[in-house]
Amino acid sequence: MGDCCLKGFRWNGKPRGQQTVLAGKDCYKTGAESNIAILVIHDLFGWTFTNTRIWADHLAEEVGATVYVPDFFGGESLPPDIVLDKTRWGELDLPGFMSRNTKAIREPEIFSCAKALRTAHGYASIGAIGICYGGWAVFRLGAKDVQLVDCISTAHPTFLEQKDIREVGVPVQILAPEHDPQFTEELKAFSNEVIPKLGLPYDYQYFPSLEHGFATRGNLNNQEEMFGVERAKDAAVLWFRQWLHRRVKESQTIR
Repeated sequence: MGDCCLKGFRWNGKPRGQQTVLAGKDCYKTGAESNIAILVIHDLFGWTFTNTRIWADHLAEEVGATVYVPDFFGGESLPPDIVLDKTRWGELDLPGFMSRNTKAIREPEIFSCAKALRTAHGYASIGAIGICYGGWAVFRLGAKDVQLVDCISTAHPTFLEQKDIREVGVPVQILAPEHDPQFTEELKAFSNEVIPKLGLPYDYQYFPSLEHGFATRGNLNNQEEMFGVERAKDAAVLWFRQWLHRRVKESQTIR
C-alpha cells in the first residue's frame, strides 16, 4: 500500500442515503427499494467517506438499484483531512491499520454481506464494485468457486493478485488509470491476456494520464480529473445496468 492510496480531494455535496446494518456491519444504504443490489467495497477512507457515498448515490439512482456501503474496517477510519494535507500523512500508523484489515480478516465479513443480500434480503441480482482496497475483494466475490455476485467492477484495484484474476467467474469491468503503482503495468497486461480467454464478458476502461485513486478522489478543480471521474461513473452505471437488469429478466423467465 503506497502513498497513492492517500491522495485525492473530497467532493462537495451531501450524501442522500441513510445508515443501516447489513450482516451485523454498520452500513450506508442508498436508493429506492429494488430487486437489484450493488455492494460497494470502499477504499482506505472507509464507509463514511463522502466521495464514496456520493458515488453510491449516483449508482443507486442511475442503475435503479439499492446500494450498500458496509464498514469493512471494524469501526476505524482514516481522517479525511489527510486527503487535503499531505504534511499530516506521517501521523498515520498505516502498517498497523493494514495489519488489522488484511484479506484474511475482512474477506469473511465481505462474503457475509454479499450472502445477506441474496438470502436475508432476497435480491434477484447483485453486483459489486471495489474501489482501491476493495478491488481484490470483488474478484474473490466473483470467483468461479464462490460467485456470490452476478457481475463485478473495480476502479484502480489494490492487493489484486494473478490468482484472483485467473479464477474470476462472472462478468468483469476494470477502470484502470495510466499511472498506478498498485494495479501495475504487469497486472494490466495479465488481466488483458487472461480474462478474454475465460469466456466472460469483459470491459477494460483505460484512463490516460490519470492516477491511482482518480475515480473517487479526483480534483474538482482539475477538468481532466473530473472528466475521468464522470467517465468512470458512467461506465460503471452502464455495466451494472446491462448485467444486473439482464440477470433479473433471466430469473423471471426461469420462473
